[in-house]
Amino acid sequence: MEKITAQAELLFNRLAKRYRHLKKWARRTGTNAFRLYDRDIPEIPLVLELYEDAVSGALYTKSAEKNSGEKDERYGEVWLAAMKSSISTALKISENHIFLKERRRMKQRQDQYGKMAARSFYRDVREGDLIFRVNLSDYLDTGLFLDARKKRELIRSESAGKRVLNLFAYTCSLSVCAAKGGARQVDSVDLSNTYLDWGRINFAVNKLKPCDSYSFIQSDVNNFLSQAVKKNLRWDIIVLDPPGFSNSKRTRYTLDIRRDYTELIRGCLSLLSPGGRLWFSSSTKGVKVDAGDFPNAEAKDMGKELMDEDFRGKRMPLCYVFRSL
Repeated sequence: MEKITAQAELLFNRLAKRYRHLKKWARRTGTNAFRLYDRDIPEIPLVLELYEDAVSGALYTKSAEKNSGEKDERYGEVWLAAMKSSISTALKISENHIFLKERRRMKQRQDQYGKMAARSFYRDVREGDLIFRVNLSDYLDTGLFLDARKKRELIRSESAGKRVLNLFAYTCSLSVCAAKGGARQVDSVDLSNTYLDWGRINFAVNKLKPCDSYSFIQSDVNNFLSQAVKKNLRWDIIVLDPPGFSNSKRTRYTLDIRRDYTELIRGCLSLLSPGGRLWFSSSTKGVKVDAGDFPNAEAKDMGKELMDEDFRGKRMPLCYVFRSL
């Protein structure tokens, strides 16, 4: 167990150093949540995010087994307990406020939003005057993607008076930003009523009252797009941030973003008003945008502009903005 002790000490030192740096940056920028550690030490394949007085983390199981040379379940439990103790000591927070989940490679990626815990542990993330409700215990993801922080700022800044469509809306954080930015219409589309209800909570905590200007639409995105084309609907801003894979029983479509992203982008571009903008993002490896595939739009790679202090040096999701011509 000497290896485990040594790794726990390495993690402690790394977290203590990162926390000293990032807590000052977070205070200046007005947030209480940030990415603290992202597999910085190869032997410790954890991703850790701090949410005020709590931590949500993921263990990349395959990497952990490869680096340790151990597949014994007992070894893994001891290792994880040691890392959890190190996190607690470095950040001076209770181990009861540390939630570590295993992130495995799954062929059926719809499982990424499956519920994992019986109890729920909530926190409110602040980003300036915005608030987002997160759940650190129940799901692999918390309900807010911290690497989209700057994207939220930019979408808010350009939404005044615009009609905004948020596809694969998840917990509707980008819809909140558009509404707070003064959008005259915000439509959020997702297949999951659970996440649309979560989105309604995010609207409520930001004092955005229910009204005809804000709609939460439970629908398969492909079906929604085809119906919108038939109705000749238009939006000024469309946000397209699909999961890598989904084959939910609630739809006849199987989404594989590596195969489908070009058609999704084209479908969205057909619904933009003249000069409208499409924000397309994907964290799936293998998705590469070729601007030549979209002759009726200008494409801009936003990758460098969206990188924030807590993600410097890390792989960011692909993000392009298309402007219709």
